[in-house]
Amino acid sequence: MDRRSLLALPVSATLAATLAVGGCGSSQAGPGPEPDRARVVSARVPAARPDPSVRVLAISVDGLNPAALTKLGAKRLPHFYRLIRHGASTLNARTEYEQNVTLPNHTGMMTGRRITASQGGHGVTWDDDRPRMTVAKAAGHFVSSVFTVVHRAGGTTALFSTKPKFRLYDRSWPVAITRFHVDTAQTALVRSAVRDLVTKQRPFTFLHVSLPDQAGHAYGGMSARYLTAVRRTDAQLGLVLTALDRHPALKRRTVVILTADHGFLKGSHSHTPRVYADYRVPFVVWGKGVAKGRDLYALNPAYQRPGTRRPTYAPARQPVRNGDVADLALDLLGLRPVPGSILDRKQNLRVR
Repeated sequence: MDRRSLLALPVSATLAATLAVGGCGSSQAGPGPEPDRARVVSARVPAARPDPSVRVLAISVDGLNPAALTKLGAKRLPHFYRLIRHGASTLNARTEYEQNVTLPNHTGMMTGRRITASQGGHGVTWDDDRPRMTVAKAAGHFVSSVFTVVHRAGGTTALFSTKPKFRLYDRSWPVAITRFHVDTAQTALVRSAVRDLVTKQRPFTFLHVSLPDQAGHAYGGMSARYLTAVRRTDAQLGLVLTALDRHPALKRRTVVILTADHGFLKGSHSHTPRVYADYRVPFVVWGKGVAKGRDLYALNPAYQRPGTRRPTYAPARQPVRNGDVADLALDLLGLRPVPGSILDRKQNLRVR
């Protein structure tokens, strides 16, 4: 459900909606799309503008274990494999070091920061819906994001999510996120995102989907239900790619960055930062100008292949991390990195 619908609920109904999405779960489907709110131009607009020939779509598949991609294969996951085979990718990227749950890791994707506030992180350590909290309150100061950088450069943005607790980001960057939309019915959400992608000229869109995460918590990682959820997500990814195919001009401008906030250990109903199957995630880049069929580590010798290890942020050669999304997206748009970011702050993650 969107923000205005939730605010209209009585207190008891709002509490029920909040409790229904505690942890990594979800609730019943919300109402239809929210129209764009009026864009307020920031007083701090730098000279740089987003490259008008590029649009970035970041997709986070909540709870996606890369082992599911290899197990199911290209025949059953044609759209995931289209991105992998025609883009630059790795199935051995890493989550944030401190935690690998939904809100802490997605905040990292949006800010390019680690989690621990005392070490320059964003400070979001919880994973439930806290209506009074913002990223600024968590960090103790304002925290910039990919949304604020694009907005200050004169562009519009959108955030689509299957989890109402993503309202954290709408509260944190209410002007910079031009359109914020939540729908726990994943197919409906993806269709809303596709309509927006086709009809609006936004430099940056973030799409969050979570069927694998829901199935993992309910039935166990890599279970039959979990694998079915991955296949359903592939079909919905197909809706995005089909829309791009039908709009060649849009396709020629679009870059897709796909990753996950965490994996899911086989048979487990939860995930921790110390388990390989949980801290290993995919990182796939596809579209305008991206190298085809290339391994990201081969393209980036300055990055360290982690093997099965869980590196801290200390080594000079880092693994590819899901938190690289923000500054990679800005680099593709021709914009400088998120102020205060740590991950890919030099914008040297190469995808071409």
